[in-house]
Amino acid sequence: MQCDQSTLSHAEIEALARRLDRPVVLVGMMGVGKSSVGRKLANLLHLPFIDADEEIERAAQMSIAEIFEQFGEDYFRSGERRVIARLIDGADHRCIIATGGGAFVNPETRKLILDRAVVVWLDSDVDTLMERVGRKDSRPLLRQGDPREILTRLRNDRAPFYGEAPIHVKSTPGPHSRTVAKVLKGIDAWL
Repeated sequence: MQCDQSTLSHAEIEALARRLDRPVVLVGMMGVGKSSVGRKLANLLHLPFIDADEEIERAAQMSIAEIFEQFGEDYFRSGERRVIARLIDGADHRCIIATGGGAFVNPETRKLILDRAVVVWLDSDVDTLMERVGRKDSRPLLRQGDPREILTRLRNDRAPFYGEAPIHVKSTPGPHSRTVAKVLKGIDAWL
């Protein structure tokens, strides 16, 4: 389901928050705005926001870049899956969770998220992603060659997996509030 840009009223947002009975999980490429959009969404819905990458770093007591460097991507993805399962099954099922870009590619993680959450794919074009990820050098996968080529390949490879999310929202350049409005409309229509 593709979502438009019209906004919900305050009363409609409050009603939507009451209807949520499970976590909202944001999936999509690195740099698409999952954390920024997630924080704003959580604020509007009066729900906790959880960044899965921050939780992984807290559990491992090291940065994601360090985990990749010392143990590799497979090890990271295994830990990521366990952390996301813990977050989804946690005490407060009503929350907003931003996942890492590759989390939804893992079949077990994807099934868990699809079965137990409202899943929103935040999508963006490569130019927008490049502009956003270029702001910091903390993306281990982008250190393995030309970032534009890597982002383009990853986006193409991951799109079929992200496409399994029932809600699809385009994140465009400009304020994240526009994307948040589209996410709210998408969740409202899906529920």
